[in-house]
Amino acid sequence: MRKRNGILAPKPTERPGFAERTGPAEPTKPTEPAAAGSAAGASPSPGALALLVLCAAHFMDAIDLSDVGVALPAIQRDLGMASGSLQWVVSAYALGYGGFLLLGGRVADLFGRRRAFLTATAVFGAVSVLGALAPTGDLLIAARLVKGIAAGFLAPAALSLITTNWPEGARRGRALGWYATAGACGFVGGLVLGGVLTELSWRLVFALPVPIAVGALLAGRRLLPADPRGNTRERLDVPGALTATAALLLLVYALTQAPAHGWLSARTLVLLATATAVLTLFVRIESRTRRPLVPLPFLTRRATAGANLTIFAMWGAYTSFAFLATLYLQNVLDWTPLQTAGAFVPLGLANGALAPFAGRLAARFGVHRMITAGMLLLALSYGLFFRIGPDSPFLTVVLPVMVVNGIGTAATFPALNMSAVTGVPDRDQGLAGAVLNTFMQIGGAVVLALVTAVVEAGRRGDGADPLAGYALGTGVIVATVLAGLAAAVLIRPRS
Repeated sequence: MRKRNGILAPKPTERPGFAERTGPAEPTKPTEPAAAGSAAGASPSPGALALLVLCAAHFMDAIDLSDVGVALPAIQRDLGMASGSLQWVVSAYALGYGGFLLLGGRVADLFGRRRAFLTATAVFGAVSVLGALAPTGDLLIAARLVKGIAAGFLAPAALSLITTNWPEGARRGRALGWYATAGACGFVGGLVLGGVLTELSWRLVFALPVPIAVGALLAGRRLLPADPRGNTRERLDVPGALTATAALLLLVYALTQAPAHGWLSARTLVLLATATAVLTLFVRIESRTRRPLVPLPFLTRRATAGANLTIFAMWGAYTSFAFLATLYLQNVLDWTPLQTAGAFVPLGLANGALAPFAGRLAARFGVHRMITAGMLLLALSYGLFFRIGPDSPFLTVVLPVMVVNGIGTAATFPALNMSAVTGVPDRDQGLAGAVLNTFMQIGGAVVLALVTAVVEAGRRGDGADPLAGYALGTGVIVATVLAGLAAAVLIRPRS
């Protein structure tokens, strides 16, 4: 690359980038935020307070993913919900989140990332109030579904605001590092706060995101950069949006229900077949549409494919490990929910200590090296979980697993976010974040469903050994991480 009039321009001998392969990019002026994101030093980043707003929203989203689990028994007792309905308090959120990510990312790109972020934050906070006040289980599930949809618009908008306003390199890496730290702290903090607040009232768990949403909304209106004006807005690919959302909704629904109804049941097979058919229709529509929701060449980019497949494996393994460790600590070691939540605190501390620097390290030593190191550490941490037993002490068995896992997550997650958006034109940054988050959510659903089935099969196969299922589930988690490590090879730049 060389500078031309203060802006980085490709050398004549360089290969064309993604924007040139998929069509002419919209012209941008040096004074627009898009230009600021593409040239280091062209104009200042929005600043630490604006980054804090985006991190607060990510923190809020992560809290809502983890704090509900410990409150489920209290919710069931208070609202008189059957076990089959109770699981939908969690599944409805995942359904809305995973189903609307692609649409949310494209809406942010076309209609304004700041506008999408503020609107989604307002809806998230309002529905949190409705969930805290819900008098029946059905209304609570409906509130969780709408909140998941709001999160599906919020997550890609927040990520694309970072990637279009902080220039590539150390500054973007540092911003993404803090963003990842907020997510990790929110997930672990949600476990701890969920346990504490449930002791008072489960309704406080659902009200927890409200003050964060209000603060992010008020501060975001003042601090976040305005959406660019004067650009020609593209029309939203409505057929692509409808088929993509329907396919993802069917797929997430099938995966969340498969453990309860059986992977080979007629219900599961019909749902998966229908999701596949709608997804095929989506690909057919996108290949014939002039301005598609998801340009198909975007999905086949080497770095994009590698990052998406790796985060599929990484997040699927982590979600399954958190599930497995929670069962082990409560069912085998007889820990309380609050003690179980406290066991994850070292993971969050290790992650929070390293993640702010992980982006800079990735920019210095290479994103693919950082991802490889992080995935190896994650595989090691899950391998250490094989040492569990009915009387395993926390300091020598559980603590090393948590600390190594926190370091591995901190090394991997910011680098994967950097890899997913590097080289993508500003007009598609929201889409890039949405695709990455979609693979992450689908990975969590797929691997967790698989681990759950393996654990149950292990328990039935060897009733004398209560840990047999945990060992089999841990084996699946380790294999998943190693598969993700193999996919990370795609991220390595070609010589």
